[in-house]
Amino acid sequence: MKQKHLVIFSAFLLLLAFVAGGLLYKSQKSNAALKAYQSNKSTFIRQGAPAHGNPAAKVDIVEFLDPACETCKEFYPFVKKLMAAHPDKIRLYVRYAPFHSGSEYVVKILEAANMQGKFFETLEAVFAAQSSWAPNHKPQPEMVWNYIGGVGLDIKKLRQDMDTPEMEKIIQQDIAAAKTLKVTATPEFFVNGRPLPSFGFDQLKDLVNDAVGSAY
Repeated sequence: MKQKHLVIFSAFLLLLAFVAGGLLYKSQKSNAALKAYQSNKSTFIRQGAPAHGNPAAKVDIVEFLDPACETCKEFYPFVKKLMAAHPDKIRLYVRYAPFHSGSEYVVKILEAANMQGKFFETLEAVFAAQSSWAPNHKPQPEMVWNYIGGVGLDIKKLRQDMDTPEMEKIIQQDIAAAKTLKVTATPEFFVNGRPLPSFGFDQLKDLVNDAVGSAY
């Protein structure tokens, strides 16, 4: 009987060692990914990119989106919920990946709105009307003007800012970053530099929870 207990106890210790080893490996892997991200942060985060959340947050979510992307629209409320679940611990940065034909025009509107401090309000208006201006993945970008009038934008200034060389430079910088980071579809997320292991809200939630747990 004692021998049986000894075998069970030994198996239990072996299991604990296995779990501890797994947790240590996961922690080391996360720390290595975080260090790599911090040393190469400019690839992920463009200076002046639209951002929301505590500037001192230790967890960054970088999202590449296309305003005509239906999945981007569907994911947007989930990202807001994740941030609300971890107050002041997450900062969201938005980058552009205008894969749909015509999306680049809307990106210029969004970035010009960002220059007025109205990016997220404009993005929400654009997403809310997406089925009207981009039905069946066929954007009609000029129609967006019909849906952003209530945001409080200086429309004259916005139109001027859209046509500046700096605007084209910003878009090309984001497209180049997307290519470097192997972004081929939207939305694409990076959490402290780590991409989703596979696409899905649960996967994003797990990655965020892991990053928050490691950072705090």
